[in-house]
Amino acid sequence: MVAVVGGGGVGLERTMGDTVGIGGFGDELRRSMQQQELLDRVVESVDEDHERVGIDIPKVEVRYENLWVEGDAYVGDRALPSLFNATFNLIESALGLVGIVPSKKRKVKILQSISGIIRPSRLTLLLGPPGGGKTTLLLALAGKLDHDLKVSGNVSYCGHQLFEFIPQRTCAYVSPHNLHNGEMTVRETLDFSGRCLGVGERYSLLTEILKRENQVGIEPDPDIDAFMKATAVPGQESSLITCYILKILGLESCADTMVGDQMRRGISGGEKKRVTTGEMLVGPARVLFMDEISTGLDSSTTYNIVKALRQMVHIMDLTMVISLLQPDPETYKLFDDVILMSEGQIVYQGPSKNVLEYFECMGFKCPERKGVADFLQEVTSRKDQEQYWFRTEQPYRYIQIPEFSQAFKSYHIGQKLETDICTPYDKSKTHQDALVKNKYGISNLELLKACFHKEWLLTKRNSLLYIFKTFQLTFMSLLSMAVFFRTEMHVGSLEDGGKFFGSLFFALLIVMFNGMAELVLTVMRLPVFYKHRDSLLYPAWAFALPIWVLKIPLSFMESGIWVILTYYTIGYAPDASRFFKQFLTYFAIHQMALSLFRLIAAVARTDVLANTLGAFTLLLILVLGGFIVAKNDTEPWMSWGFYASPMMYAQNALVINEFLDERWSAPNIDPRINAPTVGEALLKSRSFFAKDYWFYISIGVLIGFSFLFNILFIIALNFLNPLGDTTTVIRDESDVKNSNSELNHSELYVGAKMAVKRTLRKNGSTAGDDDRMERRGMVLPFQPLSLAFNHVNYFIDMPAERKARGVEGGRLQLLKDVSGAFRPGILTALVGVSGAGKTTLMDVLAGRKTGGCTEGSICISGYPKNQATFARISGYCEQNDIHSPYVTVFESLLYSAWLRLSSDVDRSTRKMFVEELMELMELNSIRDALVGLPGVDGLSIEQRKRLTIAVELVANPSIIFLDEPTSGLDARAAAIVMRTVRNTVDTGRTVVCTIHQPSIDIFESFDELILMKTGGQIIYAGPLGQHSHKLVEYFEAISGVPKIRNGYNPATWMLEVTSSAAETHLKIDYAEIYSNTSLYQGNQELIRELSTPSSGSKDLSFSAKYAQSFIVQCKACLWKQHWSYWRNPQYNITRFATTIIIAAIFGAVSLNKGQKIEKQQDLQNMLGALYAAVVFIGAINQNAVQPIVAVERTVFYRERAAGMYSSLPYALAQVTIESIYIAIQTSIFAFILYPMIGFEWTTTKLLWFYYYMLMSVIYFTMFGMMTMSLTPSPQISAVLIYFFLCLWNLFSGFIIPLPQIPVWSRWCYWGTPVSWTMYGLLTSQVGQKNLAFVVPGAGDMTVKGFIKEEFGFEYDFLPVVAAAHVGWILLFFVVFVCGIKYLNFQQR
Repeated sequence: MVAVVGGGGVGLERTMGDTVGIGGFGDELRRSMQQQELLDRVVESVDEDHERVGIDIPKVEVRYENLWVEGDAYVGDRALPSLFNATFNLIESALGLVGIVPSKKRKVKILQSISGIIRPSRLTLLLGPPGGGKTTLLLALAGKLDHDLKVSGNVSYCGHQLFEFIPQRTCAYVSPHNLHNGEMTVRETLDFSGRCLGVGERYSLLTEILKRENQVGIEPDPDIDAFMKATAVPGQESSLITCYILKILGLESCADTMVGDQMRRGISGGEKKRVTTGEMLVGPARVLFMDEISTGLDSSTTYNIVKALRQMVHIMDLTMVISLLQPDPETYKLFDDVILMSEGQIVYQGPSKNVLEYFECMGFKCPERKGVADFLQEVTSRKDQEQYWFRTEQPYRYIQIPEFSQAFKSYHIGQKLETDICTPYDKSKTHQDALVKNKYGISNLELLKACFHKEWLLTKRNSLLYIFKTFQLTFMSLLSMAVFFRTEMHVGSLEDGGKFFGSLFFALLIVMFNGMAELVLTVMRLPVFYKHRDSLLYPAWAFALPIWVLKIPLSFMESGIWVILTYYTIGYAPDASRFFKQFLTYFAIHQMALSLFRLIAAVARTDVLANTLGAFTLLLILVLGGFIVAKNDTEPWMSWGFYASPMMYAQNALVINEFLDERWSAPNIDPRINAPTVGEALLKSRSFFAKDYWFYISIGVLIGFSFLFNILFIIALNFLNPLGDTTTVIRDESDVKNSNSELNHSELYVGAKMAVKRTLRKNGSTAGDDDRMERRGMVLPFQPLSLAFNHVNYFIDMPAERKARGVEGGRLQLLKDVSGAFRPGILTALVGVSGAGKTTLMDVLAGRKTGGCTEGSICISGYPKNQATFARISGYCEQNDIHSPYVTVFESLLYSAWLRLSSDVDRSTRKMFVEELMELMELNSIRDALVGLPGVDGLSIEQRKRLTIAVELVANPSIIFLDEPTSGLDARAAAIVMRTVRNTVDTGRTVVCTIHQPSIDIFESFDELILMKTGGQIIYAGPLGQHSHKLVEYFEAISGVPKIRNGYNPATWMLEVTSSAAETHLKIDYAEIYSNTSLYQGNQELIRELSTPSSGSKDLSFSAKYAQSFIVQCKACLWKQHWSYWRNPQYNITRFATTIIIAAIFGAVSLNKGQKIEKQQDLQNMLGALYAAVVFIGAINQNAVQPIVAVERTVFYRERAAGMYSSLPYALAQVTIESIYIAIQTSIFAFILYPMIGFEWTTTKLLWFYYYMLMSVIYFTMFGMMTMSLTPSPQISAVLIYFFLCLWNLFSGFIIPLPQIPVWSRWCYWGTPVSWTMYGLLTSQVGQKNLAFVVPGAGDMTVKGFIKEEFGFEYDFLPVVAAAHVGWILLFFVVFVCGIKYLNFQQR
């Protein structure tokens, strides 16, 4: 067998001599036959091929023996990451390293001595409650556990230890978190993953098959033969395996759609989950561990995916474990084995058909019409176990998890498992291709090609950003031309050099700032990189090299634009060689800046840290660059800092190139400067090098720095892991005991049934005594309201991608003639396949849409809906769980109740209401846990979901919308949620839920159903009936619809028989059938009745727009912002530490400069130090605050839509808290820097210094908050800030003083806040000094006279300057308020 790799493709040569070409085969195959039919035939025939030629497929058996996993964690209040705790923990850890102080962390047992075997060719289901250890087990088996965890025990594959092969390549772990490049399409994402993962043993397997087929004279099916060859060739850009995976995951319809992110509209959450699964399936891994792959998918889609995976497992002898939260009965039956976990222990592991038998031996029986998976997750729960006890002759007692675990070892399946584990695996039976020994799937060259292809694709998709940057650079170059125009740029004397220095420094600043965009882009890309790196798709160097190389043309272009536009117009040295030298310098600077900011992003790894560290590093290298403060004017021990700064070499290269030109060769007439020419005198006066060879040395050093930073970038990518802790707060033991004692005396849940019972009460009925305790959390008065909607249509503008595919029309209709009614005391389910319009309908009814056009009528208890009043009486639980990350669960609920409950509800009642709701939602165990950011830290998915629902229920609404309330929850948590919802409905509230994967219990807890099909049309609206009999009867009456099987989930059956494929097969339109039924006519009658006000009723009205007064809104917002800032140590400790370091550096650079003003350069150094201090402390705050505002703004959109408060209290609270921290920050800065510079210790001067520094930091921070409120994302905001920061630098009065600015541009100076701060700081400190000092070329002048003549500063103008600072802050604050009030960047 010979692999022939040629220019156009690859051929596999048969021994008989004929060659079947595969190059370009994929496109030809797609054209020649139906792809779906081929794929089906391939799957069915693969097994036959292997049996026919007698080839063994590699099989992998995974064993784990006595596996223990422990972690260290703080408990109680010490676990909250407050400013105090973070500081204290840091000190304690440092002292603990030297053994002075013992650690206060507690050991947390995650997995407790578990053992088992996962066999090939069997599909295994992993079940268990959240926190039970499922994810930890999967990560342990995949060899991906966090290194901070303590692990003991043994994990082996076919008897081989993990260090004997590459586990990350042998197996594939599918994470529950969806991390993808939003700019790539679904197909491109899977193609890239498949290309990097390679084809594994497929090639050698195909080789052996062809050889044996030749030997026995078998002629294979030509299509299947060609398909297998096409999928066995490594390094292809697009693979047919991708097509197959797209098919089995149901992603064909969106294969060419962008995945999307917060900036791009893309595929849905459920589709992203499937893409996450597909990324690993396209690879050759023979062991797959899939963690919660069904979140956001409807039950029918989940069933089809698992069915396809089962087929792959059985035919290809794969080893697969799938963790699911809510598998319905039909999906459960597809699994061969089941592993049930709880509290880090295994309760059962074995065939799924035997699990009920085991629990019956323990005394527990699964009821009729109860899903087995639901039963398994509830029978181990203390609160739900009793209802399944069927040995009535024996008293029930709670059986704990260790008892179950011990009993399983005595059960015959447990005994057999124990025997099998004790029998060592025969390593000689291991197939040579079973365990992967190569670290990567393809060669280094192929990996580099794949990464280059991906990087080029991302660059093209981000072309708008680069176009905007180019436009911005062009604008700044034109602005620089206007300010430094050649007619104003005189040459030949010492006085003329200042403007050239300023113009070159400004150009350097622009190029450096332009590189900062790389910081944001890299931080955005890191999460996906870490996922790919840990899965061994490619090494760090393969990721870094394409980024580096593809940015070289960008550096050429940007440097070229700047030099071409400014060189002649500003009037630099008229010499072609110097023109190209300047171009080379800017190119080297830009490359160095890009590599530096990439390195900073890789080290910092988060937005806040990267922005802070980036601004700090930029400040450091600029201050030590030689222009802001001259090198020779600092202390001798500081000189190393200048030589370590890349900016020093950049600045020297630029000024040497300019001032050593012939036109600056006039004799130097100033005897105080030892230099023969004016050019050299100018260089020496600023402590720059004065020899030509230093230009080449500087360029070489800049290129060297570029290489160094890129190498360090690769090292950082290799060895650093993402920041963030995914654990929640662990309660102290005393708190747990108190909680348990409260639970014991309360009868709220003792023996409560998890099966949510339907009630058939009519409106206005009250619950019986037996339900009184369960509903005690809903005791506040409310007004029952109905909601009726008739002939509702909803349109959006036609998406660009549909127009590109030739779809005609200007509008796309998402809802089509939708009518229905929701009534008090009736729980309504809104069901349909993904994309049917469920969430769209809820958004339209709740008034949450931010765009589009709505037609039709919506009435609340007979009156037309008024959104302002509707927000007060309704609650909306969004599918995305949006909360402030740095408050606790209890505080989130208290805050919601504080602002949404009526003002006549007193504080004690409000708190009691919150406490009872927490008990009802089982949130007490996590009451003190921080909410955190999704997928980064804080609450788990299901805890976050329960909090989302509780936050709305605590508002005591009359109408409640719940969008996917059970998505992301396990069966037990889903039942808890639905039980609470049921109890809420029974109090007379109107509740409607969209739902994806309802179990039989949950589905039949609903009273009524609205079923939608793709296209936004209703195909059923009416009652479910006992055991869903009315729904079943309705559809079974339609000709051709198959009958439901006994015990089948009605929800799953309903979605299957009404799917688009079924509709096409039966040649019917369910929407049309429904519109011609008596059911539809009855619904229209009901809608007309509910759209007419009842006699004596009044329309909804409130005395005020909000439930609480303006003062209370301010207090509540201030309270939440206080905790949000206090518990965000990453933000605050970073800026405080940075402030101290910057103050110390500036103090060292400018040591005693305030006491020694003997020459102009001394004053210039002082001004430079003040300028750098103002700009960079401000810029650090400005950059760091943006991610904070971005996260809180998302929460603000939800809270404002809920009618919690107006924009002004929110803005005031955030600005007030920020200002308090800024005041502390400025105090630290001022009291370090002020004495080190050596300014006079007078009260007036100290207060002026503190005032201007404080005001400048506040307006910088306010400007950052303002730009964030005006832009859709931190990335765009950062670009806008960069633009204004460049302007502020240019017109600050330092680079070019006011008298030297052309008259036509001086208004820009007065329109720059920094110029007012520079005016105030310099004038307040030296504006009254009559001390004489040396000015080159002009003799001696007084300091007071010089700053008036050179800068236009006068001491008497200081009060106006002080007032102007207040004006800037107020301006930015007003724009910030208007931005968050009138702009909404949510795409709904």
